[in-house]
Amino acid sequence: MYILAIARLELLIARRNLWVAIAILLMVLFDAVLTMAGDAPTGMLGVSPLTVALTSITTLSVYLVPLIGLLLSFDAISGEMERGTLTLSLSYPLSRVEILIGKFLAHICVLAIAIGIGLGLTATLVIVQHGSQHLEILPLVRLLLTSLALGASFLGLGYAVSILVRQTGAASGIAIAIWLVCVVLYDLGLLGALVANGSGVFAKSVFPWMLVANPADAFRLINTPDITANILGSGVSAAGSVVGFTGQLLSLTLWPLIALALSCLVFEKAEP
Repeated sequence: MYILAIARLELLIARRNLWVAIAILLMVLFDAVLTMAGDAPTGMLGVSPLTVALTSITTLSVYLVPLIGLLLSFDAISGEMERGTLTLSLSYPLSRVEILIGKFLAHICVLAIAIGIGLGLTATLVIVQHGSQHLEILPLVRLLLTSLALGASFLGLGYAVSILVRQTGAASGIAIAIWLVCVVLYDLGLLGALVANGSGVFAKSVFPWMLVANPADAFRLINTPDITANILGSGVSAAGSVVGFTGQLLSLTLWPLIALALSCLVFEKAEP
């Protein structure tokens, strides 16, 4: 009951978060644009309109979903510390873990609503433009669930930053730095190492595992539908095949659990 009360309060706070609202609006808008713009390649490549749309949306989600997760969570604890409400929250008959779980449930609901609206709009546009025979439920459900897992990973990281830093301004800067490193710079670093190593041991043995160790890359690999869509969406699918679907799924499953467990551990030791 107390966890649900915390979740309800966090939902009200998230509703007033302007940056989150803008990010969600952009996600829905781009989903619609990418779906409508995906008609051109389908005839040339012989793939379904939904496949092209989901490949483009996957690339977009790799950037936006972690960003939304961090925007939701970077001030979840530090903001309460600055407002002086954390001490009041801790005076209630519930543990710190329960407080964090309540916040997590609210924030994952916000993510689910944003992603669900975007994918629902995509499905509607595909039906309107091409007919219901081109609609495939499994890829949509897979993209929804893996997007939530990706967002949950960065929610957990954002909570840890919020607890450790204790100041909202500094927490926001570190959150953006985490986003840049995990989503942008990590892949650039791997690409540079791959180019430098050529076809050596790194390219064959180390690179595939380092690639799937990043939840953003694991998400991208899982949602790259087939070899035709790989041409459109990503050039890393060959490396992903070395690790396999099990490794990719394991990465996306473990990251949220580890990140949330780390946040709970840090929160238990933090002083309000």
